[in-house]
Amino acid sequence: MAQANNRLDQVVLEARRNAEKRAAGYRDRALKLFPWVCGGCAREFTHGNLQLLEVHHKNGNHDDNPTDGSNWELLCTYCHEHEHSKVKDGEGRTQAGDGPSASTFNPFADLKAMMGSKKQD
Repeated sequence: MAQANNRLDQVVLEARRNAEKRAAGYRDRALKLFPWVCGGCAREFTHGNLQLLEVHHKNGNHDDNPTDGSNWELLCTYCHEHEHSKVKDGEGRTQAGDGPSASTFNPFADLKAMMGSKKQD
């Protein structure tokens, strides 16, 4: 059992290292290709806060890293998280109507009646 866990730990560690190498490669290239500006909110970045600027893969495939950067855009951490929180269909379109239903509560429904009763007091 201990050997199986040790082997699993080694596989996970190797996968993480490979992912970090791959990410470092395309991140460095993207930072050289593009201005340090968020493609979502237009926030500008400097060396001091560059860690908050992330590479987003437009088609969602992290292994699709063309040298011209056509599958990348730079997004700040917040815009990147927002982009990944969207639910998309197979065509890349955001699906509408899948979220929670709108509230039907109207706090002002009887306002006119309440105002009328206050005048009578």
